[in-house]
Amino acid sequence: MAKLPTFLLFTDGACLGNPGPGGWAYILRDSSGNEVIGSGGDDDTTNQKMEVTAVLRALESLNEPSGVEIHADSQYVTKGLMEWMDGWIAKSWKNAAKKPVANQDLWKPLAQLREKHEITTNWVKGHAGHPENERCDAIASAEAEKRFQ
Repeated sequence: MAKLPTFLLFTDGACLGNPGPGGWAYILRDSSGNEVIGSGGDDDTTNQKMEVTAVLRALESLNEPSGVEIHADSQYVTKGLMEWMDGWIAKSWKNAAKKPVANQDLWKPLAQLREKHEITTNWVKGHAGHPENERCDAIASAEAEKRFQ
């Protein structure tokens, strides 16, 4: 079996108000240290949507199955992918309170991508000097600012 290409993925989301204008950003680094940066936003969104969107857009950008180590300051993202998703799927996308899981439009495609890629997650403390998290935060915040008028 061929060895999968591996990537480090750093992500962040930002929102001015919640809901409000928001932005997302990612840094995708391959095993040679080459980086691709992606970003975008929405005029009316939530911080959680932007956090999840950053991961979704990065994983969608990968053309082949890969090993991806995700670093995010959102426990909603890290726990959603690694702890909660299997339960959501088993319960037909209902949460522990038997209500529909929020942001299914983002989580369902992530569930499919999770089948394609070997994913691990690492939670990093936000605004604590983690270099890539700080870079993603600045890019995501700039995307949100562009939409704040």
